Amino acid sequence: MPEMKISFLGTGSGSSTNRAHTAIVYDCDDGTRLLIDTSSGNSVARNGSELGIPAASFDKVLLSHHHPDHMSGLVFVQFIRFFEHPDALPMDVYLTQESLEWATKMCVASHINFVEVDQYGAKDSGGRQVIRWNAVTPGQQITLGPTTTAFCFLADHISGAVGWRVDSGGVSVVFSGDTRFNPELIKASQGARLLIHEALRTDEEKEYASDHGHATAGEAARSAAQAGVAELVLTHLDTSFHANPQPLIDDAKKHFNGPITAASDLLQITVSSP
Repeated sequence: MPEMKISFLGTGSGSSTNRAHTAIVYDCDDGTRLLIDTSSGNSVARNGSELGIPAASFDKVLLSHHHPDHMSGLVFVQFIRFFEHPDALPMDVYLTQESLEWATKMCVASHINFVEVDQYGAKDSGGRQVIRWNAVTPGQQITLGPTTTAFCFLADHISGAVGWRVDSGGVSVVFSGDTRFNPELIKASQGARLLIHEALRTDEEKEYASDHGHATAGEAARSAAQAGVAELVLTHLDTSFHANPQPLIDDAKKHFNGPITAASDLLQITVSSP
C-alpha cells in the first residue's frame, strides 16, 4: 500500500517565539523527498537532525511565497548541502515568478556560497551551479519523481503566494501555504487524503486573522469538509496556541468530522492510500 511520511520541522507563525517557522518534509513511496518551505535560519538543519533527516538530503524544494519565515532558511539548507556534498547536482527550487525575484535578492544579499545569482539559479566561486530555479504557474503539473507529481494553486495572502498539491502513488497531500479562506484551495484539494492548513487563530478572531492574510481553524475545517479530504492537520500556529492548541482543534471540529491534528515541531505522520 503506497504511503507518504510527513515530518513537520517547523509549525509556528511568522511571529512565533517557541516554535520554528514553516518547513515540512514529504517522503514519498517512490523515494522522492520534498522540502516544503524552508523555515528561517538553521531550523531545517536543527530539527531535521533530530528526526534523522539531514539538510544535505534535500534536492527538491517547493516554496509557497517569499516571506522570510518561509523562505530565508533556503540559503542555510544549500550551504550545508554543498558543504557535505560538494559534487551534488544543483538543488531544484520550485516557486512562482514573484517569489523568484525575492529569492534571487536574498541569495545575493546572503554571501553564503553564492558568487553569481540570476534568473536561472545560483553558482559558487568555481562557477558550479548549486541552485536551479524552476518558475511555475498555478495549475502547471510538474514531475518530481517516478510516481510523484505536484502543482501549485493561488493562495489569498500576498502576490505570488501559492499552496501545493503533491500526488504520489495514489496518495494526495495538500498544503495551504499562508492564505485566507480560499476557494482555489478547496478546488485543488478535491479527493486529497490529507490537508495541511494554516490556522492562525480561532473563528472568534476571524477579522484579526483575515487582516493579517491568514485563516482560522474553523475556516481550515470548512475547507477540509467542502473538499472532502480524509484528514486535516493544522499548522502555522500563533504563539498563544503553542502550549495548548486545543481551542483550535475544538473550533475545527465544529465543521469537519474527520481526524484533526494540531501539528507541533518534530511531529511525524504517515499517510496511506485508501
